[in-house]
Amino acid sequence: MKLSRTATLGAVALLCGAATLGVAQIIRLDLPGMVGMADNAVQGTITAREVIRIDHPTDGPELYFTALTVQGRSLITNQPTTVDVWFGGGFINETEGVHNSEAPSADDQKIGNEVVVFYRWEPNMGGDHAGNGLICWHGGLFRTFQTRTGKTIVQGRGEGYAIDTNIELGDLETQIQKLAKAKQK
Repeated sequence: MKLSRTATLGAVALLCGAATLGVAQIIRLDLPGMVGMADNAVQGTITAREVIRIDHPTDGPELYFTALTVQGRSLITNQPTTVDVWFGGGFINETEGVHNSEAPSADDQKIGNEVVVFYRWEPNMGGDHAGNGLICWHGGLFRTFQTRTGKTIVQGRGEGYAIDTNIELGDLETQIQKLAKAKQK
């Protein structure tokens, strides 16, 4: 889609004006903060990925949301769990969709990836779309890998993320369960 110079300048001016009115907020979470916000934490495999488009009369046209289906087990209850976690953005095909800087990277979203996801129920993510929202979108998904000795390691994402350094899955699970029990009290 090509925009005229006037339309492009108008769009830039509109965005700059909106930016001065809005207040951006980046949430820095430690593990207690993440568990406090989450309904559940699941470790498992991404088995499916779907992008939907919503055209909404109030929120506007062309709202895109991506669902990742994660099949595994709850790190809180240790029960088998399959969950769809949603975040904003995504592409239905090569030309229909939208990039979202807060979405997990394309590499993080690949079917077959082993991950830990934190989510909570969101009654309206936009366009009246309800579902299990990935907390902090890209900040609520952590990839895992196996060591040569067979241990599962959850990859840390750096300072300001709930899991800042690599941690063995069993140790993370123990911490999550303690935090979830404290949250229930």
